[in-house]
Formats: sequence, structure tokens, C-alpha cells
Amino acid sequence: MSFQHHLDGLLNKGKAKFKEFNDQRQQHQHPSHSGGPPPIPYGTKPNYSPHPARAYWQPTFSPQIPVSHIFTQETGAHGWGNNETQNYTADQQNSFFTPDGKLVLRGIVQTTAPENKYTSARLVSHQKLDRQRGCLTAVLTAPCAGGIWPAMWLLPSKPFTWPTDGEIDIFESWNGDDVNHSCLHWGHFNGEDWNKHRVVDTPIPNLVSRAVTMAFAWDQPENGQGGRGVWYVDGAPVMKADIPAGTRRISDWNIILNVAMGGNVCGGRLPNDGIYDFVVHQLKLEEEPVGGWSRFQEDWTRTKEGRTM
Repeated sequence: MSFQHHLDGLLNKGKAKFKEFNDQRQQHQHPSHSGGPPPIPYGTKPNYSPHPARAYWQPTFSPQIPVSHIFTQETGAHGWGNNETQNYTADQQNSFFTPDGKLVLRGIVQTTAPENKYTSARLVSHQKLDRQRGCLTAVLTAPCAGGIWPAMWLLPSKPFTWPTDGEIDIFESWNGDDVNHSCLHWGHFNGEDWNKHRVVDTPIPNLVSRAVTMAFAWDQPENGQGGRGVWYVDGAPVMKADIPAGTRRISDWNIILNVAMGGNVCGGRLPNDGIYDFVVHQLKLEEEPVGGWSRFQEDWTRTKEGRTM
């Protein structure tokens, strides 16, 4: 993937999401990735003593309860501002809990079907982040293929103004490139606010065949203005960013999980017929990141800021 093509994809993503929220207010082989930064140092040993943090929210994924008990199942086939192809449904075939305690968001492509050729799921947690500081952690297995765009991200609770109130992307990868895109958006998506976006691309080897641990830790003053955030991939800090003044208080944000198909970010590429599972092995909100707030401070000191778009 050329740098210009990748940059175009990020720009298209931002423009598409602006249109998505504006519209809402008005109404399996994957290619190898070359270039870019080196993979994160999985073998690096941390210089802290890990200790378990207290989880203040950790939902139980059981087939005995409906998905709607934990998430709002957003539905629709209107393109979501990005010319996406999928129809998000609340059907059990597209989102369900497994007997061994996992959440599955399933994208299904059946191009020979008379209708609903592309179906998927988009889930928004009822739970908010609900703390001035804490850590969101998820263990995920992601589908990696052309035309597939799985994501875990954060938005303020509705109603909100995008991107003024902010957006935080913790996990997203598209077109099977084995790269995670950590992002922070705020302000307006226009020429004057070009620097109000932060992005870091992190190659994740063998993303298609193994679970990855994604985390976002935040620390915000009691008044809800400003603060700091650090993004993690498999325990390694990959991006830091100041939380911009004027964005919504972080405690008032929700978790979003979805599998999009096609659209501008995927360059118009559509997935082949098949099943594309986005598996959530674990999802939790904790009082502090692994290693505590002293480790957070160390990570803040040594981690790079994201680049502007």
C-alpha cells in the first residue's frame, strides 16, 4: 500500500464519518503489508511489576442473555456516511454470545441472495466509561480480508456533535493489511483544523490468526477538561495524546464495536462471499492500567504522539 493511498484512506475515513453523523442528525486470505514502521517489540520486558487492577465493569457474555442486554444494536443499510455496503442488523446470526463466553460480531456476505447480500453488526455499549481516569481493555480476534473493516472505538453518548465532541479509535484495520490505526479526532474536519487529528499505524504480525489485546488508558481532571490518553497494543504503548479542551468529558463516552464492509476507507473494495467473525474474548473497564498509574506516567514520557492527518 503506497503512503499516498494510505493517507487518502485516512482522509476518506474522516470525511466519511463527518457525513455519517451529519446524516444521522438529519433524519479469507489477506495481503501482506510492506513499508511503514516496524512491528511493536513484543519481546520487550516491562520494567514494572504487573499487578491486577480492579475491574469496575466486565460484562458476562452468555447465550442465556440477549446481546441487547449489554449493547444497543444499531441497524441500517444507509451507507453510514462512508458509502459502506453492509446492512447492520439486530439478528442473532450477526451478533451473539457463545457457550464459552465470547461475543461474536459476524459479517455475512452472500452475493447470490435475493436481498441482504451484506449483513453485519454494530454494537454500542450501554455502559459509559464512567470514570475521570481508568483503562479500557479488550482481547480481540479480528477478520482480515479485502473489503472488511472491523473496529473498536469510542464516541460521546448521544446526542453529540462530530468531530467537535471527539472520537477515539482503539482498534481498526481495513483491507486485511495487518495494521492497527490508533486515532484521535476532534475539532472540525476541514483545512483549518487539519492538525486536530492524531494517528499512529502499528503493524500487528499474524493479526488474522491470533488474539490481540488492545487498551486505552485515560487520565482527566475532575472538571473534565484536558487530560492525557495512551493507546496500547499487546501491552506496548504505541501512541499518546493530550485530550483536547472542548471535547466531551471522557466519563460520558460509550464503546462501539462493528464490522463495516466496502466504502471509501476500503477504496470501494467489496469482500468475497463468506463469514467474517470479529470475536471479543474479553472486554473490561478497570480503575487503572496494568502496572498502575506510575507505569502510565512512564509510558507517557516515552511514547510518541500521533501524527496529524
